[in-house]
Amino acid sequence: MFEEALQKKTSRRGFLQAAGAVGIVTALAACSGPASTIGSTAGSSNGKIDKNGTIQAGIAYPLSTGFDPMTTTGAVTVAANWHILEGLVELDPVTRKVYPALAKTLPTVDGKTIRATLRDGAVFHDGSTVTADDVVFSFQRVLDPANASLYLTFIPFVASVTKVDSTTVEIALKEPTPLALQRLSVVKIVPKKVVTADPSAFDALPTGTGPYKITSATADDKITFVRFDGYTGPRPALAAAMTWNLLSDAAARVTAVRSGRVQAIEAVPYVDVTTLAKNATVQSVQSFGQLFMMFNCSQAPFDDKRVRQAFLYAVDYTKLVDTGLLGQAAPATSYLQKQHPSYQRASTVYTHDVAKAKKLLKAAGVGDLKITLLATNTDWVLDTLPLIKQDLAAIGVTATIDSAESGTQYKTVDAGKYTVMVAPGDPSVFGNDADLLLRWWYGAATVWPAGRFRWANSPSSARSPVFSTTLSPRRASPRGRSSGARPSTSSPRTCRSTRWSTASCRPRGSRTR
Repeated sequence: MFEEALQKKTSRRGFLQAAGAVGIVTALAACSGPASTIGSTAGSSNGKIDKNGTIQAGIAYPLSTGFDPMTTTGAVTVAANWHILEGLVELDPVTRKVYPALAKTLPTVDGKTIRATLRDGAVFHDGSTVTADDVVFSFQRVLDPANASLYLTFIPFVASVTKVDSTTVEIALKEPTPLALQRLSVVKIVPKKVVTADPSAFDALPTGTGPYKITSATADDKITFVRFDGYTGPRPALAAAMTWNLLSDAAARVTAVRSGRVQAIEAVPYVDVTTLAKNATVQSVQSFGQLFMMFNCSQAPFDDKRVRQAFLYAVDYTKLVDTGLLGQAAPATSYLQKQHPSYQRASTVYTHDVAKAKKLLKAAGVGDLKITLLATNTDWVLDTLPLIKQDLAAIGVTATIDSAESGTQYKTVDAGKYTVMVAPGDPSVFGNDADLLLRWWYGAATVWPAGRFRWANSPSSARSPVFSTTLSPRRASPRGRSSGARPSTSSPRTCRSTRWSTASCRPRGSRTR
């Protein structure tokens, strides 16, 4: 894919993840944590924390899904769940190091066995005690293929989870797995009694053990939270309440922060960065976040890799960065950003080459091609679409842009009624290891290879298979790369025409407070 033609500095998800212990960066810190997480400026406008204050934040995306941690992957709901729910362990949002959350201490790992004991006094928001039964239930619902949890692809090495006593569980692994402890963070512990009594109600307003309790969630309006005084974990709330104002319109977010309605916003429009920086703190940090171009490999002519390659050579990535994103991005040179510990430059990096793109289309027998370019209506994505359309026109491809909210567009994608899509993506919210980042789009158990870019059943997929369902340390090669998990030369969702080649840029997402 033009798998992020742009690598964002602090994606919208990164904004929600990296601030406060697991949440919003605003004039008030959301949760306590180490200095690396909170920083010196988290607090009120004068640098002091007001534990009786309310955090008001402007969020860039709509509320389009429920909150159930077994199924949700929406950025707003995932970010909210960082405050509402906990796993046995969690990852520090800044350092990405694992720490005990619902577990009393870091679980012990002995070969193929992990043992975890719940922390003392842990209770759910309804006052009920957290038990080993709740932990077993939470893992079993993710592990059950019938539930189609997307998180299963991240813990394929887990064989079973059993209760030892009321506060202790034992997790059996299929084989010793170095990343097992970190990966346990993707499973949030939920109250068995509440979930089984009314799954729909839980999905709408989940009950958890986190430092904040969700009190309301209204699409196109706001999500509200209050501090949970019964929290016994390591990172308590540092504010009495939070209100996340759902402001999809970029101008509305800018107006809200200028007027003082909110203390912080995410996804600062690039055109407003300089102006806002005069009276507010604006931060831009590189993340994994990507803009991708996805092809439907079941539809001609995109079942021919030469056509996909032609599209990638057609795009002028420098122009996208300098003109579309006002310099707030960097052309990608790998599947991973340069700051990632497992970064290695791709063997092939796409560059703007109109002559080569035309040659590839001619070799594929394609001429006078007309397409509908499906896209999400994320503001910075919209800024790039006219440039992409212009670049495609230069190689003889006429593109009609169809942009809408991601929920709407993915219904079209999942129905197979599209040819090319441009959208943002950032699985680093679930973890930072290279294997996880690859599994999100290429894992055999995920929806993407078979249900979205529809490459899984192609002959080229058979020659270069997507991730298997197990994660074996014997298959792991140096620097985090899995030798059995390389995207293929024909993978429609990758920006590569050869393995580990890339054609993307990583846009920066700014935030202000």
